[in-house]
Amino acid sequence: MSNSPTQIQLIQPDDWHLHIRDGEVMKDVLADTARQFARAIIMPNLKPPVTTVDLAKAYQGRIQANLKLLGLTGFTPLMTLYLTDNTSADEVRKAKAEGIIGFKLYPAGATTNSDAGVSDLKHCDAALEAMQAIGMPLLVHGEVTGSEVDIFDREAVFIDTILEPLRKKFPDLKIVFEHITTKQAAHYVRDAVTGGKNTIAATITPQHLLMNRNAIFAGGIRPHNYCLPVLKREEHRLALIDVATSGNPRFFLGTDSAPHAKGAKEAACGCAGCYSAFNALGLYAEAFESVGKLDQLEGFASFFGPDFYSLPRNTKKITLAKQAQQIPDELPLGDATIVPLRAGESIAWSLV
Repeated sequence: MSNSPTQIQLIQPDDWHLHIRDGEVMKDVLADTARQFARAIIMPNLKPPVTTVDLAKAYQGRIQANLKLLGLTGFTPLMTLYLTDNTSADEVRKAKAEGIIGFKLYPAGATTNSDAGVSDLKHCDAALEAMQAIGMPLLVHGEVTGSEVDIFDREAVFIDTILEPLRKKFPDLKIVFEHITTKQAAHYVRDAVTGGKNTIAATITPQHLLMNRNAIFAGGIRPHNYCLPVLKREEHRLALIDVATSGNPRFFLGTDSAPHAKGAKEAACGCAGCYSAFNALGLYAEAFESVGKLDQLEGFASFFGPDFYSLPRNTKKITLAKQAQQIPDELPLGDATIVPLRAGESIAWSLV
């Protein structure tokens, strides 16, 4: 990777956690991602959720149709299945044979469209055993959902009550702890003992690298900075920055870009999710530059993800320039609009 004060060249990155929805809005959000990334893992939390290989193939077909409509040929969607209490070992093996990249664990009620998620992991033993046997990764939304647990503690409690027992029960299961938000999660993944095997990793979003929970309440409620898992204290943001920029291959890029119409965010019960796809790479560059670690961006963005998923690294190169980019106040989203992360602001880095 070559660096200068004003320009960075790196192998084209991938997004290892992305929501593009379905229907009319898909083409509007897909274009933003395909402009920057070569591949992206597509989340399966549609209504109804993508729970079978056949449903994933149909969804993939709709994505490819929209890519063709947009004239985008250099982008590959990587499909996932939504783990349920009823997922069978046969479906896991079929998924592997058909090129599905992983299964997503949503604890029931954890986030958008997660009501069909897993009620108790013991129902998934057969599926998890099959995943461990064939090297199929489990992608985890790492929060507990009990009303007795404070929303800011859900991730830390998840580690102790679900993740650690899961790893002990299935020690060779590949797990991605997605969109981590806390010092506890960062240190857990950093320090996990795996017996020399590549069995645990974590993705980190731009919003959790750049903002703490004050950003939700600055001068009033800021609904477009509200996501799940929710932003945490500054000590947690600093811990995430530390591991993301450390060169540790267990941590890599996953935007969790989650499009919701402006009206659905600015509502009495607003939706959770930040839309970062429009300018994701510029935001990550800003985070890494903030601690003088731009030289570590390529590993985090371009190398460690494909290595963990046993996929080839990309070969095409892209260039980021330190040239101010004004983020629009709103963008089209079907017959509505969406407010991107940092709307109306100027950010320092732009994709050339």
